[in-house]
Amino acid sequence: MGMRLLQITDTHLFSNGGETLLGLDTGASFQSVVDLACREFPAPDAVLATGDLAQDASLPAYRDLAAGLERIGAPVYWIPGNHDDQSVAAAALSDPFFRPERSFLLGRWQVVLLDSAVPGHVGGRVSERELERLERCLAAHPGHHALVTLHHQPVPVGSRWLDALGLDNAEALFGVLDRHANVRVLLWGHVHQEYRDRRGGLELISSPSTCLQFRPGSRDFSIDEAHPGFRWLELHDDGRFDTGVVRLREFVYIPDKGAVGY
Repeated sequence: MGMRLLQITDTHLFSNGGETLLGLDTGASFQSVVDLACREFPAPDAVLATGDLAQDASLPAYRDLAAGLERIGAPVYWIPGNHDDQSVAAAALSDPFFRPERSFLLGRWQVVLLDSAVPGHVGGRVSERELERLERCLAAHPGHHALVTLHHQPVPVGSRWLDALGLDNAEALFGVLDRHANVRVLLWGHVHQEYRDRRGGLELISSPSTCLQFRPGSRDFSIDEAHPGFRWLELHDDGRFDTGVVRLREFVYIPDKGAVGY
């Protein structure tokens, strides 16, 4: 058995429990997804919380996130999304389960978390400083396989409205990654849907939200009827990995099909 990671992303929690996003109680769906993760994958090696953790960037929302993720019982490494306030999040996500490091070693793998959030903007960018840090991390451990994660999608996922809100300097990111053949996985959130493709030897992967889902292939903003969920990854010492998505089986939500944004 390899090293096991869980990705929890786009939780969009509010300061007031029971508050809804387009009719969906994000707090309730988050807690249900955590319950599912605890049942299906007890004692993982780490959790990646990959942005848009709070919808309103409030301290109570991040505290609720902390209380939920603590139940998984594994170190949590996190990055902000476009809805987050990094300083507020850091104040709440500071107990022993939440790790401030943005890179770590796990068996024969290195995991690097990149901050792609740009205050005041929905789309993302990896700063020059972050790109330099990524280069240093990868160069420091050439004998480790690497998984790199960020919030914003670095490639089009096939939805016109979402593809306009992705990473605006993806070429610079790939310029760093292409220099390191040991990078196996590039993982993100933001798009509220599953996506998987390859770029040479690099696997490109996105994951569902713990709340509402966006309809794949949509031209304009559109909510999907797929259930909330999370992604698991099992990383093997030889560079192979297994991954999958687990969704809530019983979930009642009638999407607001007339919504034009959130």
